[in-house]
Amino acid sequence: MFYDPTEHRIRSFVTRAGRLSDAQAKAIEALGPQFMIPYKKENLDIAGAFGREAPTVFEIGFGMGETSAKISALMPEKNFIGVEVHTPGVGSLLKLVGAAGLTNQRVIQHDAYEVLVNMIAPESLHGVHVFFPDPWHKARHNKRRLIQSPLVALLSSRLKKGGYIHCATDWEDYAVQMLEVLGAEPTLKNTADGYAPRPDYRPVTKFENRGLKLGHGVWDLVFEKQ
Repeated sequence: MFYDPTEHRIRSFVTRAGRLSDAQAKAIEALGPQFMIPYKKENLDIAGAFGREAPTVFEIGFGMGETSAKISALMPEKNFIGVEVHTPGVGSLLKLVGAAGLTNQRVIQHDAYEVLVNMIAPESLHGVHVFFPDPWHKARHNKRRLIQSPLVALLSSRLKKGGYIHCATDWEDYAVQMLEVLGAEPTLKNTADGYAPRPDYRPVTKFENRGLKLGHGVWDLVFEKQ
């Protein structure tokens, strides 16, 4: 039996009515049937979805997909499942997938928490990426932040032994919270003494580059399943 999350759960995102460009709409129409996985309350056959057995990385909130497409292109030996709620972002990533001829990227347009609970089997993932989630920087909104103990425990349960969770943020107080929450999960171990150096596979985005030039910090955290 699959757990049906209650309607009272605080969601970590706000559904925005962003404008869908013609190119994004065309990408969804042309590439959606091949690369999009419908949300269902049943375990996903990952090998069937990709047509192969390979280490699988799950990404929460890929935005417009530039980083996702670059990482997928860099590591063709791995499968990547990106989850995003916003339609323009889905269309943007599919456009990039088509332009680069990628075959190892799949997309689910749904709430990542519900996807994890109902579609991803325990100990089935090689890695999880959470890059620059909404910082909800006002103190009264901190409870809406994605990286909280219940989600981290859920993510860890979906990882194989030796799998990893990689988070990145450009908000220092969120980085501190991430370090505390990830460090408190007994099934995970920090791969660094505090924050990790940016792994080579995570590209520096244009937005991040601008921030770095202005002296803004970026913090990466990489924890491994024990």
